[in-house]
Amino acid sequence: MTARLIDGKAAAATLRARVAGVVHRFLTATGRAPGLAVVLVGADSASSVYVRAKGKATIEAGMQSFEHKLPADTSEADLLALVDQLNADPTVDGILVQLPLPSQIDANKVITRIDPDKDVDGFHPTNAGRLAIGLPGFVACTPLGCLKLLRAELGDLSGKSAVVIGRSNIVGKPMALLLLGDSATVTVAHSRTKDLASVVRQADIVVAAVGRPEMVKGDWLKPGAIVIDVGINRVDGPEPGKTRLVGDVEFASAAQVAGAITPVPGGVGPMTIACLIRNTLVSAARREGFVLENDL
Repeated sequence: MTARLIDGKAAAATLRARVAGVVHRFLTATGRAPGLAVVLVGADSASSVYVRAKGKATIEAGMQSFEHKLPADTSEADLLALVDQLNADPTVDGILVQLPLPSQIDANKVITRIDPDKDVDGFHPTNAGRLAIGLPGFVACTPLGCLKLLRAELGDLSGKSAVVIGRSNIVGKPMALLLLGDSATVTVAHSRTKDLASVVRQADIVVAAVGRPEMVKGDWLKPGAIVIDVGINRVDGPEPGKTRLVGDVEFASAAQVAGAITPVPGGVGPMTIACLIRNTLVSAARREGFVLENDL
């Protein structure tokens, strides 16, 4: 392996420690801790793991964690009523409704019902619009975490050629806008891009968020490229009945070409949770008129 390993766990721990320090000052100044409400509908195993991790990180940062676990047959009307209740609750600064939702619930209706100023997931159309035109708002946590890792690795991104593979509202599109905001030259590619390998090979920065296991090969990369692998895919393991996690990048071959690369797991995932905690603090600070001394 020639590529440097981008340690998302270490970066996330640093960010969470910084947030916890500011939370202590916020509590002293305002008399309350920031509050994050997480709503889980049903018992999807992966979602349950994420919710537990988010709750643990919230408490470790000195914040209040409000968990709402609803049965899988919860109606859309009941979930929307809960969102309304959380919007009105002054102790709640951030609201996160864990996706995916059961089929009887329209996720877009739920997302748009959340107060944009409590939308710490950054999915509300108002926050997406704010990002698009450069106004302050909340940015989706995964692309924000990716940006922080890239800035830590490269410093100034100005003038860098970046390819984002994937065009989802959750990662691909906001990632492209964040990179544009840092003056990178950005191409958004996807599974239907013609000669995708040649497009990727031009990039100084590759962000893979397409949801296909190990699709990006080492020979697709420009030597020295910085690779951020957002993919989390469960595939068959070497032993019968066992599985393993892989990214959207074929790590073994990519690590021989890239300048630096995130592992899966242990790369982008921890930064996603750290940025959620960061966004919750930012929401609380805005609502209380508490001035943050740095960008976090």
